[in-house]
Amino acid sequence: MKAALIFLLALLPLQGFSQEQFPASPDLDADAYVLYDYTSRQFLKEYNAGEHIAPASLTKLMTAYVVFGAIKQGKLSLTQRLIPSAYDTRVQTEESRMFLKAGVAVSVEELLRGLIVQSANDAARVLAEAIANHEMALADTMNSEAQRLGLKDTHFINATGAPEAQHYSSARDLALIAAALIRDFPEFYYIYAQREYQYNGVAQFNRNRLLWLDPFVDGLSTSYSDGSKFGMVVSAKRDNRRLIAVVLGTATEKLRNSESQRLLNMGFQDFEAIKLYSRDQAVSDKRIWKGTSRHLKIGFDTDRYITIPKGKRDSLAATLETQQPLLAPVNRGQLLGTLHLTLDGSPYLDLPVFALDDVRLANVFSRGVDNIRLMFQ
Repeated sequence: MKAALIFLLALLPLQGFSQEQFPASPDLDADAYVLYDYTSRQFLKEYNAGEHIAPASLTKLMTAYVVFGAIKQGKLSLTQRLIPSAYDTRVQTEESRMFLKAGVAVSVEELLRGLIVQSANDAARVLAEAIANHEMALADTMNSEAQRLGLKDTHFINATGAPEAQHYSSARDLALIAAALIRDFPEFYYIYAQREYQYNGVAQFNRNRLLWLDPFVDGLSTSYSDGSKFGMVVSAKRDNRRLIAVVLGTATEKLRNSESQRLLNMGFQDFEAIKLYSRDQAVSDKRIWKGTSRHLKIGFDTDRYITIPKGKRDSLAATLETQQPLLAPVNRGQLLGTLHLTLDGSPYLDLPVFALDDVRLANVFSRGVDNIRLMFQ
């Protein structure tokens, strides 16, 4: 249980984070938005970030996440051919589809490209049936994954994004789904950069227009709801830094593109990500008692980056808080304390720190000696 907790801490966005020292948020013409730094796992800007919205086709980000997982687990293969049913290929009003035909086999790879590039509902239904026998049943798996990823404002009813009263997500959660896709399935992420895909004699363009307008953009997805609102989850990578922008509820497709671009530009122009510590680099070397070693290195199990406003590097300070006294046994990866960061003297960010080594329990004599020493500490 302890190891699982530490793993989740490493994946979730950073806690204890303050945006007060950041440049003012842009006045975007949208109902909700967030700007997320994938490199440092920090939300840089947000507005109505937790508000429940109908995700529409952005639902398919989680659909794809579950499909990728099924492929990785060997439940599906890219070359496997599936037979669409009449239910899968039924035509609904103004539905995005890849024009599958009932009874005509199609490969999982073709379905993935239809799902991602064309935002095809028929592809989503076929893949859902292959994994869970029905798209409503796949929603249960999608909800389980959402819970595992720590999403607090998301609930799915179907795999396509068809409107349902209890089918919702939020700008914050959609950013975390996108981050999970990129982190957990990098071998499939390249499909999100594909601008066009043709199937069954019909060529369709990716609706993410920023793939043409910004050379750094390489994904992810767009949406349009029945309430005449447009949305987008988009990611861009410049050098070694990746940002994810989510813009929801714009009045037009043009605004969806322009406001998403503004948010990305602000992130790259006004902020910088700095490498605080490398993986397994010691933040501190602490005294440990009753163990086979007297000292324990404390740090991070991954390269640790933080994002700050440009020009503020010299205003950053850190204080390490650890459990005292530190007593053996301790396992590598065990949570031992918090690195408190301040910016311009104000609280800024709290980072969990972990044991970098195993320290076993010492023999009875050594433990007895340490017991006496601790009495005088």
